[in-house]
Amino acid sequence: MIDSNVFSYINVLDKAADAAWTRNEAITNNIANATTPNYKRQDVNFEGELQRAMKNSKYQTVDAKVANLRTNRLEARTYTDYDGFSYRLDGNNVDIQTENVNLVKNQIKYNGLIQSVNQQFTNLKSVMK
Repeated sequence: MIDSNVFSYINVLDKAADAAWTRNEAITNNIANATTPNYKRQDVNFEGELQRAMKNSKYQTVDAKVANLRTNRLEARTYTDYDGFSYRLDGNNVDIQTENVNLVKNQIKYNGLIQSVNQQFTNLKSVMK
């Protein structure tokens, strides 16, 4: 990660892409354990962490908030979703169809984040010319 205001958006997008990758791993793990008794699905919270960091910023504009965001404190947190809930007799709470939809949704998000990072670098190249 590069520590410069020029790369502020790139750094945040990089963290978001890492979080999407972590979520992808959690979802594929959920799918792999869909028939494991007592397995509880895992999910990742990054968007909430980013929203909280932006909301707690003393700056007014989005540019200023992003420029002064401490990305080293932004972490994707894996958690057990609906830990006390199970709609199946074996104690598992994974719905394979929901997980497949979440996987596709997350892959689209990840691809969009990577495209945004590439666009930011394209913008920087244009400015440098």
